[in-house]
Amino acid sequence: MAQLSDYRLLSFDVYGTLVDWEGGILAAFQPILVKANAQFTREHLLTVYHELERDQQEKTPDMPYAQLLATVHPVWAERLGLPVPTVAESLEFGESVGHWPAFPDTVDALRRLSQHYKLVVLSNVDRASFAKTNAGSLQGFPFNLILTAQDVGSYKPDLRNFEYMLNTVKDKFDIDPAQVLPTAQSQFHDHHPARKVGLKSVWIERPGATMGNLAENLYDWRFDTLGEMADAVERQ
Repeated sequence: MAQLSDYRLLSFDVYGTLVDWEGGILAAFQPILVKANAQFTREHLLTVYHELERDQQEKTPDMPYAQLLATVHPVWAERLGLPVPTVAESLEFGESVGHWPAFPDTVDALRRLSQHYKLVVLSNVDRASFAKTNAGSLQGFPFNLILTAQDVGSYKPDLRNFEYMLNTVKDKFDIDPAQVLPTAQSQFHDHHPARKVGLKSVWIERPGATMGNLAENLYDWRFDTLGEMADAVERQ
C-alpha cells in the first residue's frame, strides 16, 4: 500500500487548491452585480463562469490567463442578463487574479510540506499573474519550480500540461513520474487527467467548492485542507 511518504515531489494546482479562486472571482465580479442590483446563488454564478472559462480555454489555449478572464467577463455578464461591462471593468476583472486570497492554512502547510518534498506549481495561469499571487497572498513562498499554462501553451485538463511537468522534473531533479504526486482540488482540471497519465493524486477537497467538480471523484488520498495533508505527512 503506497504511503504519502513514498513520494519526492508534489505538483500543485494553485487556484482552487492553495488560493481561493471561487471567492476571488466572486469578489471581483461583485461590482457588476451591485451596479445592476442583481442577486444569484453562488452556485449558479460559479457554474456559469466555469463553463464559459472552460470553453474559452479550449478556443484559445495560448491566451494568457488574465486576458482570458477579461474576455470571459462580458460574456458572463451577458449570460446572466446583466448590462455589458466597460472594457476597463473587464480588464480590472482580469487583473484581479493576482489579488485573490490564499486559504488560511496554505502558507504554513507549504512550509511544512517543503521539509519532505520538492514543491512544483502546475497552474492554469500566466507567469505575471502567478508572480503577483506568489508575492502577495502566498507571501513569497519559494517553490522549487513554477510551470504555467503560458509555458506549456495549453490549459489543463490537456494532458500535455502533465507530460510537460513530468519531463521537466525528470530533467531538473531526476525525479521519476512514480515519485510525483499531483495535489489539487479540481477533479476536472487535475485528478482525471493525472489518472490518464498514470499518476496517483491527493484531493484537497475544500468543502463547498463548486468549480471543477465531476460526477466521478478520482483520488488516492483525500483531505479537506492542505493543512490536514501536512498533518498526515508529519504523522508518517
